[in-house]
Order: sequence, then C-alpha cells, then structure tokens
Amino acid sequence: MGLETGETAEAAKAPATTDGGIEGTGTTGDAEGRRTGKRRRPQNWLRGLLAALVTAAVVAPLSAAAQPQTPAPAPAALALVTAATLDEAYAANRANAAEASRMAAAHGDRERAATDRAMADPSRHFLAFDGRGSGRATEVFGDLAHADRVAVLVPGSDTSLETYARFRATATHLQDELTQQARANSATATDTGTGTRTTGTRTAVVAWLGYETPDTVSATVTTTGRAEQAAPHLREFIRHLRGIVGEQARVSLLCHSYGSVVCGRAASGLDADDIALVGSPGTGADMAAALHTRARVWAARGSDDWVGEVPHVKADLFGTTVGFGTDPVSPAFGARVFVAGDGGHSDYFAPGSLSLTNLARIVLGETSELTHA
Repeated sequence: MGLETGETAEAAKAPATTDGGIEGTGTTGDAEGRRTGKRRRPQNWLRGLLAALVTAAVVAPLSAAAQPQTPAPAPAALALVTAATLDEAYAANRANAAEASRMAAAHGDRERAATDRAMADPSRHFLAFDGRGSGRATEVFGDLAHADRVAVLVPGSDTSLETYARFRATATHLQDELTQQARANSATATDTGTGTRTTGTRTAVVAWLGYETPDTVSATVTTTGRAEQAAPHLREFIRHLRGIVGEQARVSLLCHSYGSVVCGRAASGLDADDIALVGSPGTGADMAAALHTRARVWAARGSDDWVGEVPHVKADLFGTTVGFGTDPVSPAFGARVFVAGDGGHSDYFAPGSLSLTNLARIVLGETSELTHA
C-alpha cells in the first residue's frame, strides 16, 4: 500500500484474472466479466476468505531475518526552522546526507551510499533528513517561504530511503501539475480596470517520509500500529510548517494507501484545510465526522485499484485491531468523493491522469471545477 510502489503493490493483485476475479473461483460471473470487460466484485464468501487471510497475518505473522543496519550520523541539530532560516536548514541536511553517504560507503553499502549522495546534491531542499535505519526525509519542491498553496504528501507502505526515488517522482509530478494549473488560472485572471494580470498562485509540495512505513507483505500493514506511532510526528510537522508558511497559506494533505491511515489517526490535531485520501484501505474511523477535523475530507479510488477488493472490516483480535473499517469512498463514510479515473494503486500521481488533475485542483482550492463521482 505504498505511494508509487509499483512492484510490491501491483504484485498484491496476483493471482488475478483479466476480469478482476480471483483465479480458480470458476463462477459464471467470470465469463460474463470477460465478455463485458467489467470488473466484478468478489462474492461474500471470498470477502470472508480474504478477511481470514488478514487475520492470519496477525495470528501467524511472517518472519524475516534481521538485516544489519548501515551506520549513519544522527540528524543535524537545528533550531526551529522559519522562513528566514530555510536555506540554513537545507544546507545542514545536505551536509548530513553527505556524511551519511561517506559512512555507508565505508560500511560497504554502495546502494545506500549512492542514495544519500544524491540527497546531498546542492539542488535538493530537505527540512529533515535521517539516514539511520530505513531512513526519514522531508523534502521541499518549490519556494516554501513564499507559497500560499502547500501540498503535503503522506506515503504508504514500502516507502524508505531505498525506494525514495519513486516517492520523489510523485512529488515532482504534483508540483509540475500545480505549477501548470496555477499558471493557467493566473492567465485568465486580469484586472478589468487596467488589464494587468494578477499575481499568480505560488505553490510548494512537501514529501513527508516522517515515519517507518510497514512492509506491504507483513502483519503491521493490516493494523493501525505504525499509523498511531506516526500520527504525533505528522501533527508536529504540520505545526512547524504553519510556522514557516503562516496561517494564510492553504495546506492540503494528500494521503496515499496506508498513509491515509496515518492521516486518519492524526486528523484531529492537524491544522490543515483539506485531507485527500487516495487508494485508501480505510482510516480506522467509521465515518469522516469521526476524524474530528475542520479540514474538508476527500476520497477517491481508481477503477483498477486492487484496494477496492480488500474487505473493509475492523475487528479486535487478541487486543489488536485488524482492518481499517468503512470504505472512504462509500456513502456511509461521508467524504467528498471525486473521480480518480481508471488507474491502479500506483497511478494516482501519474502525469496527465484525471486523479492528478483533481488532486491539484483540491490543493489550489479550485474545487468548483472538480470532477465528482
């Protein structure tokens, strides 16, 4: 359930037939689906089977051998970052990434050394960087100090420094779309008295990898545990972000897959204007009102997203809550549902996609043009 994690997320579809059914079901609906090209929902018994598999993931979790940790320095010691000290923070985090690269190379981890070295490039702007373990990073795209529309991306499972390039690509696609839409909006907004164009909307995107994401194939991805650990860190970050951009800026959280569980857990304390949930398995709440947020809550799912086939259940098993409850795109949840097109789980931020267009409209506050489901 990771953001732009094509390999592991799409692998979760298997073994699937072309009509969206599960291999070996042998129902007449499968043949009908092949003739019409329509995807069919699993029968109730199949949903029960999937729920049992989810339960088994908690009762008998997969085990993996402990991997040796690549050494890295502690994060750079920074005072509270403000708009005036952004360049100092960027420089300090680049220096930390450079040192992490040297330490990884000395340890013999060439892949991590290359990743850290890329993050130390002078063109990169990090509000935070921590090369230890799976890694943490908060990267800025655009002029954050002067932005009046800010999007914060919250990723899902299988997102780490090793897979960060995919997460970064997501952020750049969004920033490009925001820039294009803001420029187009500015071109049509003129002062009728003088014919002078108004100042264009200034945008920035923040890619927030501020928590240890679960593995897609793991017990942790079926529970809210990692999300509950991440929630206070996300709340703290948004508070610091407000200190940089001010209260007048519009801040939107775009939360993908397991990242939507994080946003759901953090929602009641977030000073955000919009929370958009895409490819969401659920938030842990039964309805949007239970998130207790002043933000407008949006939800969308691509028609080819395998998450739509996952049972939206929630159960207490041996003191652990398994599953995430009500489907965010269902009427019962009560979110503002918008169209995401026909993409799959990793396609919400694909250039030219309807989902990316609509997400940018939410960030820009241009929701009168939003395509609703």
